[in-house]
Amino acid sequence: MSLGRTDGAPGAGADRGRPGRAAPGRRRRPPLTGPQRFLLGGSFLITLGSFAVLPYVSVLLHQRLGLGLGTVGFVLAVASLIQFAGGVVAGPVTGRIGLRRAMLLALGLRTAGFAAFVPGLTSPVLAVGALLLVSAGAALYLPANKAYLVEGASEAERPRLLSASGSAFNAGMALGPPAAAPLVMGSPGVLFSCVTVLFALVGAGHALLPADAADRPSTRSSDGSSDGSSAAPAAGRAPEHGAPRSGPSPFVVTVLSVYAFMFFQHYLALYAVPRTSAAFYGAVLAGYAALLVVGQPVLAERVAALSYPAALRWGFGAMAAGMAAIGAGGRAGIAVGGALLCLGEIVLFLKNDLEALARSSAAPARVFGRQRLAAGVGAFASGVVGGQLYGAAESAGSARVFWGAVCLQCLLLPVFLLRRRRTAREPEGSRAGVG
Repeated sequence: MSLGRTDGAPGAGADRGRPGRAAPGRRRRPPLTGPQRFLLGGSFLITLGSFAVLPYVSVLLHQRLGLGLGTVGFVLAVASLIQFAGGVVAGPVTGRIGLRRAMLLALGLRTAGFAAFVPGLTSPVLAVGALLLVSAGAALYLPANKAYLVEGASEAERPRLLSASGSAFNAGMALGPPAAAPLVMGSPGVLFSCVTVLFALVGAGHALLPADAADRPSTRSSDGSSDGSSAAPAAGRAPEHGAPRSGPSPFVVTVLSVYAFMFFQHYLALYAVPRTSAAFYGAVLAGYAALLVVGQPVLAERVAALSYPAALRWGFGAMAAGMAAIGAGGRAGIAVGGALLCLGEIVLFLKNDLEALARSSAAPARVFGRQRLAAGVGAFASGVVGGQLYGAAESAGSARVFWGAVCLQCLLLPVFLLRRRRTAREPEGSRAGVG
């Protein structure tokens, strides 16, 4: 099975040598394969089901099961740690059992977890255990899903596949909470049962996917690991277009990208709701999700064409402008700030994944697992630092100081990263400003 490959793939390389055909946007894009379309649809359904439940878990644990807020916070922190840091386990697991089997195992864990929530409605122990099962399944599924999606795809095809995957996930995240709202308080047992059935059906569909390279005995070495040589030579190998790339580590940049972005994610509600309304805040989130879903595929090739330094400047610059607009206050400032933050997310998050894949000779599942770990580290650091910053700003009598401080960090981060890049590489000034 070779996802992303088409009978037109050789022609893409030939086009690069022909005058007038060099622009990536002009090449004819190969159609998505059946497995790719299924994975994208499945990604939407999986996040739709997950976010029909997970945003309300704190309410379930505190109001229905009577756990204290401190205990609830600790449980959610552990679950988040498993979901993000557990991504590093995906590489070894997929290397041993294959991508398809890893996805099936992950969906089995998540199906069992959502099923355990039904009796967990009357048992804190079962509810916490169910949440940890769901988190463990998520840690394994996403790296395996992305790796299967790009298996055998050329470097030029990856932006479209990864951006479409991101759009599918974000669409499910946006629609899940409102879809579940009528059931979550009145009939939570019905909700958890429906989500369990949904995951079981999606898992059954995954069982019908073609075997990936690691699933085939011919690709296994004597120690049982996959050599990855037969089906996906391009998906996890070094860059296709010349010498190894220098510059900031995609892992470090991902940590800092998520660190900066999560200030917006964590603290916008505290700032916006008292100054506008809960309805306006909800509208901003809905608009943000819609812009993200539409914008990712539209901008994917442009983001891929940027050099890494240019992507850092554009991405962190958009985030800085967004934080400044939010700090300016008012409905217009918050709305414009959200749109700019969305642009920054699209540029940085997609480019970081593409750069991590292009630089690494490891299997894609390992690469995506490390990227998930980086995101977890960044989110954790943002939560710790952000709480102190926001508290200090409120004590100073103006929450706008918080957004100003975050804006300044977003402006300084690319300067710090690119200065390190210039001092770490050979003198080659002509490439420093490419892009």
